[in-house]
Amino acid sequence: MNYREVETTGEYLASLEHGADWREEIEALAESVDADAAWFTALGAVQDAELWFYDQAETEYYPVQFDEPLEVASCVGNVSLLDEERFAHTHAVLSRPSGQALAGHLDGGTVWAGEVYLRVFEEPLVREHDDETDLDLWL
Repeated sequence: MNYREVETTGEYLASLEHGADWREEIEALAESVDADAAWFTALGAVQDAELWFYDQAETEYYPVQFDEPLEVASCVGNVSLLDEERFAHTHAVLSRPSGQALAGHLDGGTVWAGEVYLRVFEEPLVREHDDETDLDLWL
């Protein structure tokens, strides 16, 4: 297990821009507040979405596209550095009007409305390749 104590440097609330990309808006917020490490939660709605599912046996992401309006019932993730760029690792539970839930790694989605809480940490998180999982994980 890899762990550390963290010190916070700030907490921010933001409304995401209608029509923008959900994950890119979180990355832009991190850029604006100079966050190289953070944790976030969010909610709202998207006009479409691309969720990724990671197949552990094949060590490969598989995208699933949804071209429909969806509620963002829950969205959590962290901000870290990946190849020296801020990266928002974003997971979400999305819901259809029927209440059916869709979930996974949210790679992108067009914001209808979104609200984010971002808690920034003092020390950066840097993602590096992990041979066992074939993922870029933070240390």
